[in-house]
Amino acid sequence: MSSRTFTKTVLGVAAAGVVGLALVNAASDGGEATARSKLVLMAPASPGGGWDGFARESQQAIKSEGISNNVQVVNVPGAGGTIGLGQFAQMEGRSDMLMVTGGVMVGAVELADSGVSMEDVDPLVRLADDFAALVVPADSPYETLDDFVEAWKKDPGGTSISGGSLGSIDHLLTGLVAEKVGIDPAETNYIAYSGGGEALTSMLSGTTAAGMSGYNEVADQIEAGNLRALAVSSEERLPGVDVPTFKEQGVDASMANWRGLAAAPGVSEQDRAELLEIVDEYRQTEHWQDALERNSWTDSYMVGDEFDAFLESEITRTEDIVEGLGL
Repeated sequence: MSSRTFTKTVLGVAAAGVVGLALVNAASDGGEATARSKLVLMAPASPGGGWDGFARESQQAIKSEGISNNVQVVNVPGAGGTIGLGQFAQMEGRSDMLMVTGGVMVGAVELADSGVSMEDVDPLVRLADDFAALVVPADSPYETLDDFVEAWKKDPGGTSISGGSLGSIDHLLTGLVAEKVGIDPAETNYIAYSGGGEALTSMLSGTTAAGMSGYNEVADQIEAGNLRALAVSSEERLPGVDVPTFKEQGVDASMANWRGLAAAPGVSEQDRAELLEIVDEYRQTEHWQDALERNSWTDSYMVGDEFDAFLESEITRTEDIVEGLGL
């Protein structure tokens, strides 16, 4: 290992330790706090991202009706949420904490090989879905999904698709769509970017032929006429969005960037029930309903056995897609 690499590694570990200490302090502040007196929402990502936005919308919804007296958001970024997951897994019995989770974390767990998984925490609820879109520049020769798929089949390696990080919903959906149209997912030319802005720039500059992105991230560019949306990954057309789904165009692929919450491991049944009550109360607030509309999130509230079964199926499907992609 070079001295530079060693230094970066030490700094990364030190930063993770500082964040972890901040999380512990936030959770421990006030001694024997209950979720009604103080609640910490951990967003396992940097400020400004999807999970951070979800956590802060939740925070404001809780504040709007005084559901908890003191609500904090703590960010623990890194590795698709698995660094945050690893730290949250150590918060045994913390009844005043919730961690944002979702489809991105399921994919990241499969790639990270960090020894931590969703089984190490207590997945509580699925709250909202965000869907992805396959888009091309407005001047692209691909007018329809059929046009794109025809070219993609002829030259999978030469038809590049930009999107989020490896293992992201963008990447997994690309692999799923490839499989459904008869392309070996391992042959796809997926170019991963750390941010949506970089992926968009690569597409608009012609570096990539198409992009897979959360619809919300590209909606403004579609409305401005800079991008053309060929398909969305929802089961049915999104309200107010005039873009056909993959399914209605004959490609049996749908995938949600679902977001939800997990409780810390070892939380008592009584405390778990209290956390679920808090979630149920805030999802009915006017602020949360506005948040769903503002962010074009689809309400997908799911708890109990239904959520457990859904999560199990998501993990299995993700494992299969990751294997197919050769990751």
